[in-house]
Amino acid sequence: MSEHFAEKKFTIPTLKGISEKTITEHMKLYAGYVKFANLIQDQITELLSDVEKNAYAIGELNRRFAFEFDGMRNHEYYFHSLEGGHMVLDSDSALKKAIEKEWGLFDVFLTRFKAVALTRGIGWAMLSCDPHTKKLITSWVDEQHIGQLIGLQPILALDMWEHSYLFDYIPAEKKNYVEAFFENLNWSVIEENYKKAVQ
Repeated sequence: MSEHFAEKKFTIPTLKGISEKTITEHMKLYAGYVKFANLIQDQITELLSDVEKNAYAIGELNRRFAFEFDGMRNHEYYFHSLEGGHMVLDSDSALKKAIEKEWGLFDVFLTRFKAVALTRGIGWAMLSCDPHTKKLITSWVDEQHIGQLIGLQPILALDMWEHSYLFDYIPAEKKNYVEAFFENLNWSVIEENYKKAVQ
């Protein structure tokens, strides 16, 4: 049996506009994704004893695995970006230069990304890097996994499921949650994600 995925621990300081209760409850949901990603893998292993008999169950578990696994990984990017307290993006950083190359001005990128975050529905706003072209791409991912762009390396992940802000904002105020996220974002983490993506 393959080794289980490990639940990561995050040290998140007091945030502006995002309550400790929200983070605590949100972390429990993350733990659930880790648990069920592991459980599904174990169940598939057991069902492989008779592939023909268990074909339907194996197929459904494989479909569900994408949801649980992507939920786990998306949340790891999200929580890690809130560790260490708010830090701005250095004006001479490689990521800022790449953003300006792609969109001209950093504020143009921010407007674009925040617009993605306000997409109707539940899901994630993502900034990713295509390692083939080094191009930065903003995108929306439905739920955890529908619309993930193949081969891209996530740089920045913003959770837009209601559980990420509902203790602090009503759904009609989710724009305020987006603003709060950026007020707390540790851009040095995002910079490191970018450097790894373009290595």
